[in-house]
Amino acid sequence: MGPRRTRRGTKCRGAPPLAVAGRPGEPYASGYNQNLLFEPRGVTGAASTPFPEASMHIHILGICGTFMGGLAVLARQAGHRVTGCDANVYPPMSTQLEAQGIDLIEGFDPEQLALEPDLFVIGNVVSRGNPLMEAILNRNLPYVSGPQWLGEHVLNGKWTLAVAGTHGKTTTTSMLAWLLEDAGYNPGFLVGGVPQNFGISARLTESDFFVIEADEYDTAFFDKRSKFVHYRPRTAILNNLEYDHADIFPDLAAIETQFHHLVRTVPGQGRVVVNGVEPALARVLERGCWSEVEQFGVGDWREGDARTPAPAGKDAFDVYFGDTLQGTVVWDLQGTHNRMNAIAAIAAARHVGVPPAQAIESLGRFANVKRRMEVRGVANGVTVYDDFAHHPTAIQTTVDGLRRRVGNARILAVLEPRSNTMKLGVMAAQLPASLEDADLVFGYGAPSGKDALGWNLGEALAPLGDKARAFDDLGALVQAVQAAARPGDHVLVMSNGGFGGVHQKLLDAIRAAGAHA
Repeated sequence: MGPRRTRRGTKCRGAPPLAVAGRPGEPYASGYNQNLLFEPRGVTGAASTPFPEASMHIHILGICGTFMGGLAVLARQAGHRVTGCDANVYPPMSTQLEAQGIDLIEGFDPEQLALEPDLFVIGNVVSRGNPLMEAILNRNLPYVSGPQWLGEHVLNGKWTLAVAGTHGKTTTTSMLAWLLEDAGYNPGFLVGGVPQNFGISARLTESDFFVIEADEYDTAFFDKRSKFVHYRPRTAILNNLEYDHADIFPDLAAIETQFHHLVRTVPGQGRVVVNGVEPALARVLERGCWSEVEQFGVGDWREGDARTPAPAGKDAFDVYFGDTLQGTVVWDLQGTHNRMNAIAAIAAARHVGVPPAQAIESLGRFANVKRRMEVRGVANGVTVYDDFAHHPTAIQTTVDGLRRRVGNARILAVLEPRSNTMKLGVMAAQLPASLEDADLVFGYGAPSGKDALGWNLGEALAPLGDKARAFDDLGALVQAVQAAARPGDHVLVMSNGGFGGVHQKLLDAIRAAGAHA
């Protein structure tokens, strides 16, 4: 027997009667005494500290990754002494960490044991055979994974709002943090990017609320569960779900199992905000759910085209809860995927008491995330964008979002398929369809090293015909894009890495060509 519908959303099997939805804007979105449901640690008031426990010295292995770097910042803000190491220590992460008073060491030399930290915190980049990790094991020294440490020392006692999904996690987490911030909640947060409303990726505050990007990648070499099982959210967004991370998951069913582990950790008096149009997420909930569920896309929350046209350069859409119009979002973002991200964030914010009308107004001031359709510069009338898209679905929605913004102007897509999944070639056949709406396509695959492709990029892009070219030399790619670009064009660079600084190289080349024209 699956979930049953109620007039206040969906109640999954086993959900307790106290978990009611309440009216939009009602405090804690409830018709009950919220103290029955949630007992924060009491870290409120100007004189209290956000992390009331004894200070310790932690040494973080793999500190320069986005997640572990954010964890380091949170630990430092909590008053701990933090040091760390990584294979490559370089800006901008190294600069950000050092500015927080965090000492960094390059490499994993066992001599780092001489630091004598109270605890080693291990990132999932570390594997057996790592010389420092082997020394820690041989000496029987205390260690823990990053997600477990975060769950036990930062999230414990907080009302955690977690955002999970294959796509849109960073953007939706940033939106949700902003909605709480703009409503005066002063939330802590940890985001896998830099929300431009905050200018930082992690923050610890005195607030009882913490917003976190909930990643399904594995926790550590000694804990192969997804990171998010350590977060124990009271509010969980399940944004979407499809196959990814082919390096650790054999198929979609394996990822669905991990998502169900997350659902199992949400209390009966919590809430799961789920994309109602995703078959994979429906299968996850059919395995069992003990919390209140609100759907978006269909069911409880949905969006529709605005009744009045958006101003030039803006997008506008109406937000409905049930059949009731809650308001109209007018903002700078584009694309159906961002509308879905927005209504998920509105629904989650409502769970902690943010009225939908207020959330809708706040989204008009949402400044997006760095590396999400971020304009890096304009040279000779050519606009160069940076975007993190690297999965075919994300590539397609990113190109579609830009197309909505620029209309018939030419889009030159510049792609580096360097994620672990893409390097394996599992989704190479899906690339042409994802890039179909671009006018020209320039693909780059590193010829050697850890980012080298295990497949032929040129063959994969061949179905696009003459409009697509593949390169294994970054300089040649820059020259080709510069030669093709003309005033009014939009160059969309997509990669989940630094791409060899190609954004600035393109701007410099286009600018130089214009100077000699």
